[in-house]
Amino acid sequence: MRITPDLVACAPQFTNPMKEREIKLRAYKIPAIENLGATQDQFDTIDLSDNEIRKLENFPLLRRVKTLMLANNLIFCIGEDLKDVLPSVHTLMLANNSILNLRDLNPLVNLPALQRLVLIDNNVTKQPNYRLYVINLLPGLMVLDFARIKPKEREEAKRVFAEGANGAMVVEEPAKPTQEQITAIKAAIQNAQTLEEVSKLEAKLKAGGVVEGAGDAAMADA
Repeated sequence: MRITPDLVACAPQFTNPMKEREIKLRAYKIPAIENLGATQDQFDTIDLSDNEIRKLENFPLLRRVKTLMLANNLIFCIGEDLKDVLPSVHTLMLANNSILNLRDLNPLVNLPALQRLVLIDNNVTKQPNYRLYVINLLPGLMVLDFARIKPKEREEAKRVFAEGANGAMVVEEPAKPTQEQITAIKAAIQNAQTLEEVSKLEAKLKAGGVVEGAGDAAMADA
């Protein structure tokens, strides 16, 4: 189902326990962010959890929005234009998506008010120095994956990550998946039992990801 003005008008709208106005657009199998201008910027929180969104992009200017909830989607790409459209977002929930590489997080620097970020159950959290990378990338961040950032972590992050002449962090480029790994992902797609599994595997394939255990499963099938 697409986001339309009619869906926005019919979706649950209420004052949440934080005394913020919230609209709930979750579990509609929404494939993409669009038409959120229909909210008329009347909400502090937008809940888009449990959908099939692949890219965090295409927002209109929403000055009021402070919290975005996007857990349990298929997001593997974060847009570069967030600064111009989401100037007040301080909390971003991205648990259980398909973000793979550390560099995929770089566009988050375009959220100037960001203080709380959740990325648990994304493959990016398994990358070496993931937590330190995010802490260094986002100096204003206070809480990462429900754990408050400590001063010692900030100091260690500065030590681990050097800055280049242009101020960008020097990060080792991730290795591209081998043909064998790509074949294993495709085999895993064929053996998937649900549409959700297929969608997540396709997102990983597009992002150049590797499915854990897929190689073993493919060899076992052979």
